[in-house]
Amino acid sequence: MQVFRCPACSSPVYFHNLACGCGQEVSFDPDAQTMVAGAPHCTNRDDIACNWVAEEGGLCRSCAMTETVPDLRAEQNLPLWESSEYAKRRMLAELGRWGWFTSNDAGARPVFRMLSEETLHGEEDVIMGHADGLITINVTEASDPVLAERQEQFDELYRTMLGHMRHEMAHFLFLRLAGEPGFLDSFRPLFGDEREDYGAALQRHYDAPADPGETHITHYATAHPHEDWAETLAHLQHLVSMLDSGVASGLRLPGMPGEGYDPYLEADTDALITQAVNLSIAVNHVNRALDLPDLYPFVLTQPVREKMALAHRWLRRL
Repeated sequence: MQVFRCPACSSPVYFHNLACGCGQEVSFDPDAQTMVAGAPHCTNRDDIACNWVAEEGGLCRSCAMTETVPDLRAEQNLPLWESSEYAKRRMLAELGRWGWFTSNDAGARPVFRMLSEETLHGEEDVIMGHADGLITINVTEASDPVLAERQEQFDELYRTMLGHMRHEMAHFLFLRLAGEPGFLDSFRPLFGDEREDYGAALQRHYDAPADPGETHITHYATAHPHEDWAETLAHLQHLVSMLDSGVASGLRLPGMPGEGYDPYLEADTDALITQAVNLSIAVNHVNRALDLPDLYPFVLTQPVREKMALAHRWLRRL
């Protein structure tokens, strides 16, 4: 993620900020990818600290995609909804760097159902997922204790709210790209035939998870071509965002491009991945000095890199 500048004093302003230290209120303009002053605020600004510019109807572009919010009569759900919407905004802002869901993108947009397992009257079973453009998110996993429990339960270190957003959005992007000439012809040789029975494939996975081996980025990616695509695309977004944030923060390693480099404009997927991995290795070294986990503990094999290259090309729509 970029580091922005205050429109009043040019001090650094970060993606989550509602105001600069100088007192200037700011709002994020997703088309201009800048922080602006004096723009109409999203209706949700006071409730969930949404700092995006309002569009028609008073909601920002991101909040307008949310069809259902969690039961706010259960008081713990407001901060969970806030955290989940922040992750959604971050994911959408990054996809906007590639032209997705901007004012110039006439394609379909997803609809989000933000639900919680906790309601005023008890517990509710919420299953995350994507179905025909509708993305269901369980905001309960924005709770640190719940997230930690499920990371261990499912053996998924990268089971985070932002990870969920990137994964489920990848399913939606597949839906959009599947209508593009040539996409499925390029997809199937690498990922497999997405027409395979999804329910049966998922049941086989839960009965006996396959080893990802050299060909898949995670265990879950082995379940079905749709999940392989979603996991691969989510990890590509992890890597590009990590590199972009490092560059924006002034981190430099030998061989890395200099000031002004924009990872979202990089066409060479292998160079992009290599730079991100090198950055992660350097941060791993720092983290170990504090006995902290590795930043990106995945080995990217050549078959996985080839899948990422295909996903990258279509994500850039080139």
